[in-house]
Amino acid sequence: MKPSRPPLARLLLPALFAVASLPAVAGEPVTSSTLAPQARMSPADEAAVRDVVERFRTTLIARDKAGFLALFLPGANLAWESAIGDDSLRRLREKRPQTRKVKPDPRHTPASFIDGIVADAESSEEKFRNLRIDGDGDIASVVFDYSFHAGGRETNNGVEAWHLVRTEAGWRIVSVIWSMNLPPRPAAAG
Repeated sequence: MKPSRPPLARLLLPALFAVASLPAVAGEPVTSSTLAPQARMSPADEAAVRDVVERFRTTLIARDKAGFLALFLPGANLAWESAIGDDSLRRLREKRPQTRKVKPDPRHTPASFIDGIVADAESSEEKFRNLRIDGDGDIASVVFDYSFHAGGRETNNGVEAWHLVRTEAGWRIVSVIWSMNLPPRPAAAG
């Protein structure tokens, strides 16, 4: 006598249920049903991140190098990089054809930035608009529109993005990237 085989449906049904419960695989869209719920920032953490942004602004105005550098994670290999907007890049290349859109330079750091502000005879201020914060209680990203002013006039503007981590000593910046656009040329007198 031959052993009886189970019906095909009895074999396939458990396999289909197992496959259906797997998370999305490469090449398939990820949906909210495949992701675990994410923790959001508490109002206290969001306020603390906003405080970092405000201290960044006020330390520039006050030329407070120690206060400015205290906003960054000590000993970290920080990202500090800009990308020149296309229209501004064309204008800059009129005078310096070798100008690059993105020019990584290990000498450009938060310390060199604040050193330049401290040494400059003109006052400096960075203004922030449309601040957006996202993250949980341990990491955060901040994105905003900015304009940088020296001697009371705007020198550049764009969008700036930071990443922060919450340490035992509070929130610290670990990366700053920004787009850089020159203000429009003054209209020719005519």
